[in-house]
Amino acid sequence: MPTFSQSASNFSPIMLLVLSIFFTCASANFLGDADVTYGGDRVNILEAGRTLTLSLDQTSGSGFQSKKEYLFRRFDMQLKLVPANSAGTVTTFYLSSVGAGHDEIDFEFLGNSTREPYTVHTNVYSQGKGNKEQQFRLWFDPTSSFHTYSILWNSQLIIFLIDNIPIRVYNNHEAIGTPFPKKQPMRVYCSLWNADDWATQGGRVKADWSKAPFVATYRNFNINACAAGGSCDSKSADSSNTEATTWRTKELDARERNRLRWVQQKHIVYNYCSDSNGFANGFPAECKRSRF
Repeated sequence: MPTFSQSASNFSPIMLLVLSIFFTCASANFLGDADVTYGGDRVNILEAGRTLTLSLDQTSGSGFQSKKEYLFRRFDMQLKLVPANSAGTVTTFYLSSVGAGHDEIDFEFLGNSTREPYTVHTNVYSQGKGNKEQQFRLWFDPTSSFHTYSILWNSQLIIFLIDNIPIRVYNNHEAIGTPFPKKQPMRVYCSLWNADDWATQGGRVKADWSKAPFVATYRNFNINACAAGGSCDSKSADSSNTEATTWRTKELDARERNRLRWVQQKHIVYNYCSDSNGFANGFPAECKRSRF
């Protein structure tokens, strides 16, 4: 596996800086746009609602959700993950509906021992069925500064991005019988929780509770999206704003495909479409299609 410095050398420092700040939107306010789901005073809102921290101790983790549900668009969150020994912890940023047959689009960040890299876990559920995992190792230290993690979701595809670099595209393959999440509105959820039975090296490395509380920091929560029951699908105030509406028909251009290919070739560590043990009776139909 390439080191941070070896992989980052593929991009100049200026390019990496530009990519990290490229997508800047009006941010939501944690005070007005989010509800604490659990953890009580382990959730701290700072800087007049611009920043939020979640903490985890041996008693409980913590989490929050968006007040509204959304159907499609782009969702951005800046995150600084748990530093140093984060083994056993999972930090999340995901979209989910509720109830039986729920839909879900996941970013999960699996902690590790000091100086060992995080694993970024992605997954897609539709109609209650998941098992669409891809996992990655990052080309930078996600604990030393903020980085932007994004989910672009429309009726044809889902794009996972980090600092505006696409790391994964999940296409709508309903035509070949694969369900795709496009009917159920979803909320944004974020959490920090204990998963030391599986998260780090298959559960072999446990959380070191002497280092608790573990803290992850969220910032610049962008939920400029289509609120369920709103006018997003009709002619609205932002319909003439190209930047605000490109998500509706978004496809990767040649440059973005090259970046995606770089990540998929250099930094992927698990792909469900290559897991013959997990799919002993044959791979899902979409695995026969190009992931680029």
